[in-house]
Amino acid sequence: MSDSRVRVEDLRAAPSHVSGPTWQQNKDGTWHLPKKTLGWAIIDWMAEYLKSPEGDEDEPFLLTFEQARFILWWYAVDERGRYAYRGGVLRRLKGWGKDPLVAAMSFAELCGPVAFSHFDENGEPVGKQRPSAFIQVAAVSLDQTQNTFLLFPQMSTPKLVKKYGLEIMKTLVHAKGGRMIQGVTSSPKSLEGKRPTFVIMNEIQWWLENNDGHAMYNVIDGNVVKRAGLGSRYLAICNAHVPGQDSIGQRMYDVARRVLSGDAIDTGLMYDNLEAPAGTPVSEIPREGIDPEGFAEGLKKLARGLEIARGDALWLDIDWIVASILDENNPISESRRKFLNQVNAAEDAWMATHLWDAVQKDTKLQRGDTVTLGFDGSKSNDHTALVACRVSDGYIEVIRVWNPDSYPMKEVPRDAIDATVRSMFTRYKVVGFRADVKEFESYVAEWTKDFSRKLKVKASPGNPIAFDMRGQTKKFSLDCEKFHDAVIEKELSHNGDKLLALHVLAAVINPTTFDTISIRKASKDSPRKIDAAVAAILAFGGRQEYIMARGNRTGGVTILS
Repeated sequence: MSDSRVRVEDLRAAPSHVSGPTWQQNKDGTWHLPKKTLGWAIIDWMAEYLKSPEGDEDEPFLLTFEQARFILWWYAVDERGRYAYRGGVLRRLKGWGKDPLVAAMSFAELCGPVAFSHFDENGEPVGKQRPSAFIQVAAVSLDQTQNTFLLFPQMSTPKLVKKYGLEIMKTLVHAKGGRMIQGVTSSPKSLEGKRPTFVIMNEIQWWLENNDGHAMYNVIDGNVVKRAGLGSRYLAICNAHVPGQDSIGQRMYDVARRVLSGDAIDTGLMYDNLEAPAGTPVSEIPREGIDPEGFAEGLKKLARGLEIARGDALWLDIDWIVASILDENNPISESRRKFLNQVNAAEDAWMATHLWDAVQKDTKLQRGDTVTLGFDGSKSNDHTALVACRVSDGYIEVIRVWNPDSYPMKEVPRDAIDATVRSMFTRYKVVGFRADVKEFESYVAEWTKDFSRKLKVKASPGNPIAFDMRGQTKKFSLDCEKFHDAVIEKELSHNGDKLLALHVLAAVINPTTFDTISIRKASKDSPRKIDAAVAAILAFGGRQEYIMARGNRTGGVTILS
């Protein structure tokens, strides 16, 4: 990793409603900024040559502190002068000012000091104008490209036009030396073979397969790679996507989450997001006539969440946004997506992101804690997960997840898994252990022989540990429902583990013949795994059974002596 990229061990833990380097803070609470960046000179260039699109005629284009931090990270370079990030996504709420920012960045890419030249005597990077600059503003509709192009005449100053010989047209901007900004829409074939130096991908939450959005992205990515050695990159802007549409916005969001969880390789995508905190109420606000005090408190919490989501975009009127959200003509899901910038749960999703994020807690297991364990194993087809649940408070912690793709022959290391399981009985007081037997039957048998005396409840009527998912459908589905209810009621917690979140949020509802709701993968071949979620449910179910057994020793639950 480049020295200009964030070193997590040096930073404060980021809250769940933000992601990206813009929001990283040092241990002392100051903003973490890159060691080497071309961004400072670019910020100065923007102020000198551009004007505010909505201010007075002579008002310069001045970035907010939030936008400035984004620019500093976007133009961060390593010790060789190469950009720290090869591409990016800027996700913000509606009205934040994404289009003016990328319009300013397009001008800078056309005429400003965005290309690395050399390091000065102090070791600071120095930028220069990019030769043969070719910028594209891409969208799946003409209206979306116009959101940016209409800003170009408003933001250009006479000084900019004169010095760089600008000629601004409806979908083209020309500058001296053959430099150009071009607006392009969904025509993948016409994009083939182009060699852009910078591409803005506008509103990628609407880039779908049926409007050629997928094909557009593939062509743009290929075109950028051709000139990657010269610093060619793309930056996508968006609001939160609609789950289930398989937009490019959703795909890039999923990749970013997998990278954060350690389940995918970090290829240098800068995913920068700010949204309202998980506990921000919308549908949860009571009616004013029924509960006046609750209504007033709900409005206060909603306004606070919106203030956080808007960041430095102080021009956004919170009262007007609150009124729009409360307007019953506007679907709640759309209000969360547009104004809170939150990704809603898909229609068949088991867990909503804001519900899961709301039970994050700053804690961890301590040696000697009383816990129950859940294990979901697979040799090669899926992940293998071991999860613990602390009995005292329902805190869930991932012990380890093994991805078969990370090992030779695409098989998980069963001996290492066995050793990890055994270490749990040394480190903690394990009172319950549910392990799915499929593909790990011999190991489950050994664990049963060695540890059954330590356990206080049985996993199934005939075995202290073996929990055969194929024969325990009803019991598992009831535990799924208890787990979900516990999240809603905040009766369990987690530490924000990214991989656990990835698996929990990937699970979809699976109705059973028992009038209960279980979970499953989105499809048999889906790359989105849920094994850690299954293990967490098994651990939590064991914990609930242990608590019930302690309170009622004749209530149909077997306590092991």
